[in-house]
Amino acid sequence: MVKEPELEFWQKGPVEGISPLLQPVAHALLQARKEVEDAMHGFPDNLLWKRPAGAASVGFHLHHLSGVIDRLFTYAKALPLTEDQLHYLRNEGKEETGAAVASLILHFHSTVDAALTQLSFTSEASLTEVRGIGRKQIPTTVMGLLFHAAEHTQRHTGQLLVTVRVVKHLPL
Repeated sequence: MVKEPELEFWQKGPVEGISPLLQPVAHALLQARKEVEDAMHGFPDNLLWKRPAGAASVGFHLHHLSGVIDRLFTYAKALPLTEDQLHYLRNEGKEETGAAVASLILHFHSTVDAALTQLSFTSEASLTEVRGIGRKQIPTTVMGLLFHAAEHTQRHTGQLLVTVRVVKHLPL
């Protein structure tokens, strides 16, 4: 029997509790979470920090995925980054001795869950409100931040998927 291919999240209909205008953001985050989980299944901890041809490591991508969502969603709430967020940013991608794939995946899952919760409370009326990014307060909008978080997440998910495949085939 031939198994039907699984539908992507954007093909499954609306995510309950999320505004219609924010469905693409929710779908992208959920799709990234599934693809990361699938790609990382059985991935050994000792390969997290391998950098094939100088490319960013799998560990970097896992850190960055969580960090960028957290930071952009914080800016969307018109809040500055906390000291903990700045510390996380400074250490993104630095090799962590003893870091485990499972803990990085769990952190990514919880970050996506928090983002989905925030999306459920984001009103359509707020989407064009101006927000500032960083110390320079580079102007954007709530919608710009949320959609960039989704796009950036998808970009790094793709990079992670390729890096996982390459690293798994490196000679030990």
